[in-house]
Amino acid sequence: MECRSIESETNDILGLTDKQVEDRIKRGEINTLQKAPSKTFAQIIRSNFFTMFNVLNLVLAAAVIFAGSPKNAIFAGVIIVNSLIGVIQELKAKGIIEKLSVISEAHCNVVRNGEKKTIGIEDIVKDDIVFLTTGDQILADGELIDSNEIEVDESMLTGEADPVDKKINDNMLSGSFVVAGEGYMRVTKVGANTYSSKLADEARKFKITNSELQNATNKILKVLLFMIVPIGILLAVSQLVFIKTSLDNAILGTVSGIIGMVPEGLVLLTSATFIVAIIKLSKYDTLVQELSATEVLARVDVLCVDKTGTITEGKLKLVGVEKLANDYEESEIDTILATISHELPSKNPTQQAILDRYKDNPNLNIIEKMPFSSKRKWGGLIIDNKGTFILGAPEIVMGERYSEIEELVNEEAIKGRRVLILGKSELKTVKVEKLSKVEPLALILIEDIIREEAPETLKYFNEEGVDVKVISGDNPVTVSAVAKRAGVFGAENYIDARELPVDEEGLKEAMKKYTVFGRVTPHQKKAFVKALQADGHTVAMTGDGVNDVLALKEADCGIAMANGSDATKAVAQLVLMKSNFSALPKVVAEGRQQINNLERVAQLFLSKTTYSIILAVVFSILMMPFPIDPIQLSLIGSCAIGIPALFLAVLPNTNRVKKGFLGRILTASIPNGILISIFVTATFLISYNHGVGIQKAQTLAVLMLAGVSIVILFKVSLPLTSFKVFLGLFMSAIIVLAFITPIGREVFSLSPITKNEWLLSGATVLASIPVLAAVVSLIRTKRHIEK
Repeated sequence: MECRSIESETNDILGLTDKQVEDRIKRGEINTLQKAPSKTFAQIIRSNFFTMFNVLNLVLAAAVIFAGSPKNAIFAGVIIVNSLIGVIQELKAKGIIEKLSVISEAHCNVVRNGEKKTIGIEDIVKDDIVFLTTGDQILADGELIDSNEIEVDESMLTGEADPVDKKINDNMLSGSFVVAGEGYMRVTKVGANTYSSKLADEARKFKITNSELQNATNKILKVLLFMIVPIGILLAVSQLVFIKTSLDNAILGTVSGIIGMVPEGLVLLTSATFIVAIIKLSKYDTLVQELSATEVLARVDVLCVDKTGTITEGKLKLVGVEKLANDYEESEIDTILATISHELPSKNPTQQAILDRYKDNPNLNIIEKMPFSSKRKWGGLIIDNKGTFILGAPEIVMGERYSEIEELVNEEAIKGRRVLILGKSELKTVKVEKLSKVEPLALILIEDIIREEAPETLKYFNEEGVDVKVISGDNPVTVSAVAKRAGVFGAENYIDARELPVDEEGLKEAMKKYTVFGRVTPHQKKAFVKALQADGHTVAMTGDGVNDVLALKEADCGIAMANGSDATKAVAQLVLMKSNFSALPKVVAEGRQQINNLERVAQLFLSKTTYSIILAVVFSILMMPFPIDPIQLSLIGSCAIGIPALFLAVLPNTNRVKKGFLGRILTASIPNGILISIFVTATFLISYNHGVGIQKAQTLAVLMLAGVSIVILFKVSLPLTSFKVFLGLFMSAIIVLAFITPIGREVFSLSPITKNEWLLSGATVLASIPVLAAVVSLIRTKRHIEK
């Protein structure tokens, strides 16, 4: 078919008239873009501010202020800080993602009133006639009505890397690109009805990352909510009815007992450490769109990756030219290949790979040429004084003589290479449909370019016990070979996804058996992720195309490449801003540091929760005043828990993450809380019964609480370093200042303590050390027996 220009074609194709365009706009048949499937500003505000945790704190703070003691309500400040951290981070991520979107700048050529016209993507209407040429992006779904051997790259939609030859009446899908030829397309679907929009729309509902840390915290808060109401009522009744204290004091005592049960600092610390990790990862060009994404990736035990764009660069490279003809020098073959690559230019990746090798055009005299097309699978030209040369697929070019080179071709194909053959023909014209009399000159070997960082990254995940699954729309044999070169463990185990069962149990078995999956559809990718999750795995998924959107959304952690589609970036929890696969180990390292350190410091917060519950119940039963005020709890909570926890949470920690986070911290925290409760209760009762007065008894109880809390802080900090020792001593010094300075006693409602009382309290605190050590030893022994 001879090439035709748009000028000549517009004489025959009139397109829509202005009146027809107006009618379609009125009917709403316009190509309005769907908004990215991410949180709105209102959703971000609502999810961060209107929480069960915040409501509880606000009610308690209001009660304390009503009781006439605003200073005892400072605990409520955590509401604003924690919520603002979440809002700022999510808004920042949302803004960056929106800036990444460039599709709104896309334009196309349409024929209207018989003339070519350039319009924006949202100006396209149904039934528009769009002219497409090499390099154009298809911006709406349509039907090809006229074509000059047009080839389309649909990899962003299907995952299939090879260009697709399109015939008249074939469907053209939005989000694909024209890589060769030109043609006219009638728009059949616009806006939300297009194929790519429907895929993105399936992922439109925002999904929160499944964070074990946040889930554990939420479980604790839910249990505490059920306990807080009856315990709060019990405490309030005992204060008002039996002790007959004033309403204000009863409120303070009740709130003090309740607020101590809520590990508000743990929630704040979790968000704070996520923010620290996000700041660190931004240096590696990684955008974290959800606070807990780094934690989830650290827990991942299966990583699903696409071949193109993740393991490979998405480009091809000419790796070898094997001469087959003895009567041709290598330099002559190079000259012919250079001529073909320059004289038959195309955006076809295979031809581009040859062009990258032969950058200089020999400028020989060309008599006739036939462009390469995926339909014919060959291209050729006639060079003056040299003859007719053909470049294409070996089985097509060689025809009946293919068996002569079949073994050589198969050997290279097994290595994952694409093989072309350069041949010389006796044909006097290349304007033919079928070749004949072709003599082989050389095999041209082309392969995918492996990302430089991919082998090291894949090695890291293999060493860390993460199972890598390669899921691609390409030929499974090719994908397997590429995966082997990249270092994917078990890459020889591959299957064509069209042969897989559709039931979940069958898919579970297949996911165990195979490592490489080829010819995978977008919905199959999603099914793979669900099957892995149903089998107890935590799954991360990388991707860059619209075909990856459903699986990214379904995965526990979706990871998008910045050079991918807008929908992909919108649904992912992590975006690799430079599409750099090597950033993932750094994300895992940050996640491990978060989880392991937070598990360590969570013991401090939940120990406080435990002793607050016990003290509330015990003093309600004893019908005695609660021994600690909210402001005093804030002092101990800040110096023995909150501030040191913030430092401990950011220290290096690369240990592998283990399951059972909640069980381990409860096993450690509950004994700590019981121990503190015993020491504090005994101190208060002994002091109170010796007639020192209620405020002095409270002061001594607070001192005992501080002392044993510092002991537990040192236990949690093991193994000790000079920094950890300094941190513990510094926090102890601040607490001591609150007891010995007049302003400290005034602010925290403390009484002066005598020298003998200091000595006796210190000796009691030291006595708690061997008791705590015995409890720790007992817990470790029990865990060892259970294993």
